Amino acid sequence: MPSLSVLANFIYTQLFVKVPPPTQSFAGRTVIVTGANVGLGLETARYAAKLGAAKVILTSRRVDAGEAAKRSIYASEKLSDPNVVEVWQLDLCSYDNVRAFAERASSLPRLDALICNAGIATTQFKLAEGHETTITTNVISTFLLALLLLPKLRETAHETGQLAHLEIVSSLVHFFTDFPERDARPGQLFADLSDEKKARMDDRYNVSKLLEVFVVRQLAADPELMGARSNTSPYPVVMTAVNPGFCDSALRREFYDGPKITKFAMKAFEWTMARSSEEGARNLVLAAAAGKADQSWHGQYISDGKVKPVSKFVQSEAGKKQQKRVWEELSVILEKIQPGVTKNF
Repeated sequence: MPSLSVLANFIYTQLFVKVPPPTQSFAGRTVIVTGANVGLGLETARYAAKLGAAKVILTSRRVDAGEAAKRSIYASEKLSDPNVVEVWQLDLCSYDNVRAFAERASSLPRLDALICNAGIATTQFKLAEGHETTITTNVISTFLLALLLLPKLRETAHETGQLAHLEIVSSLVHFFTDFPERDARPGQLFADLSDEKKARMDDRYNVSKLLEVFVVRQLAADPELMGARSNTSPYPVVMTAVNPGFCDSALRREFYDGPKITKFAMKAFEWTMARSSEEGARNLVLAAAAGKADQSWHGQYISDGKVKPVSKFVQSEAGKKQQKRVWEELSVILEKIQPGVTKNF
């Protein structure tokens, strides 16, 4: 359970902290936003188009939903060039689909920002590709896609002389889990997370967001991985874990199908506390903005438009051990899916 200080900070930031609308130009840039047919992803893609991106690629599991989102962007931004916004199908529950998507994206002339926004929140236990669906979607496939496209991001950064951005959309809820799964035997963390008898699905979304923070921090901290850089030659791809805040979102659609009292309570909480999807998207767009000043954001948790501390558990010695362990076990899984992918740095 989160501490009183964490809850107080959550309430304060939700009600009183406003990130200003981003204004930095995206002219000439190519941006991919996963899960962009609704909510945060759609508003993030809309901002990229508004700020002049040359190419904005929306991903959606259903192409028709993506096309509706595309029409919404063209209508609101009054775009005249039919080639600015494209819709590509992406299903994070299929490793083959992720690989095919990455192969297609790797043929783009450039890729300046990959915003990994797609994710699920469910209390229903199901398997996808042998792992619990939340873990497959929010963690394994998300980082599979990120690492598959890292070479293209790095190539673009070198060719343009600007930093590229690899953004994992995380959440404040990484503060909310005690993560008892950390007691799994060595090499068995992801197996335990995929064991229905051991699954704590009411906490699963929180755990998935904690795992994302762990991996981002580990990749940036390991001198043999993305952390390898110097003052004269910084790593050209800034990787961040970004918290958009608690927003109006289709993410919680499952709760609306439950008992009326649950639906009413959720709606009341959202009406009182939630930011709009547009407000939440400001954080995502800000973190994906080009500029050398962003260099110090590499490996950081971004919230309310600035670098913020991660949870006390993540900062603790126990958390640091789990961070390394999570990456080691995830890297084994990723290598089985796509041999050599963890060497893409």
